[in-house]
Amino acid sequence: MQTERSGVLWAIGSFLIWGIMPIYWKSLEHVVSMEILVSRIVWAFILTFLVVILLKNGQHLKEDFKRLWSTPRDFWALCAASGIVSSNWFIYIWAVNHNYIVQTSLGYYMNPLVSVLLGIIVLKERLSGAQKIAFGLAVIGVVILTISYGTFPWIAFSLAVTFAVYGLIKKRVKLDALRGLTIETFFIVPFAVLYYIWLFMDGQAVFLQIDVKTDLLLIFTGVVTALPLVMYAKAVQRIPLYMAGFLQYIAPTMMLFIGVVVFNETFGKIEFLSFSFIWFALVIFTASTVLEVLKVKRSQPQ
Repeated sequence: MQTERSGVLWAIGSFLIWGIMPIYWKSLEHVVSMEILVSRIVWAFILTFLVVILLKNGQHLKEDFKRLWSTPRDFWALCAASGIVSSNWFIYIWAVNHNYIVQTSLGYYMNPLVSVLLGIIVLKERLSGAQKIAFGLAVIGVVILTISYGTFPWIAFSLAVTFAVYGLIKKRVKLDALRGLTIETFFIVPFAVLYYIWLFMDGQAVFLQIDVKTDLLLIFTGVVTALPLVMYAKAVQRIPLYMAGFLQYIAPTMMLFIGVVVFNETFGKIEFLSFSFIWFALVIFTASTVLEVLKVKRSQPQ
């Protein structure tokens, strides 16, 4: 019980950090999104690598590299995951700093349902009746929003799909969360460094050029990237996955609140109607998942 309680706290902590991230990115809106992204990649790699060394896990990191190198499928899958999560980070940062926070929250509400769809397509999983209803309601919500906007909500869709694909790859390539993030950022950090060099040579870089506050905010992008991921990894080791899935709605709910209340983004009747369909879909999806888990538990011998 004590272990599960600590797991819940780790999960809530991670989702609270993810939930307030729009405020952090807004504090960097005077920096172009691409420079924020490359700073995030570079500093996340430096931070995670240093923590791995300080925890005396360097040998484990070396073994992870060797195992990946000897398994080309996993190696290239993790390379792909690195590129996919980087694109997810870029879309999210760009969306927040261009006043699309409500759409980012929609994307992360949609994420579990997109993950289910990927499970059907890639893993040949089958939907239960409740999950089919949930998926249908979510589609209706997105269609309503698309008709209202006059254009497809590509930001929400891109965030949901990239994070779902990233999650699918991570499910197949088993790695420690901290060392996994170190390796993922290692794959992409050369490109980030080259881009930063070009920014400095072209006189477009903001880092070390404006003020100390901006420099510190860019450096700490590594912390706000790594910390919630490590906290979440600790959480899922201690609590059932369905509980972690239920708690994950904390983050998009906070994003929605911040977008509407703090940054005055539009959230009228049409948005409310669309989100209501998706919220209802998530209630059905989560409830059916919990009931299925409880049913399996009851059927197991005590």
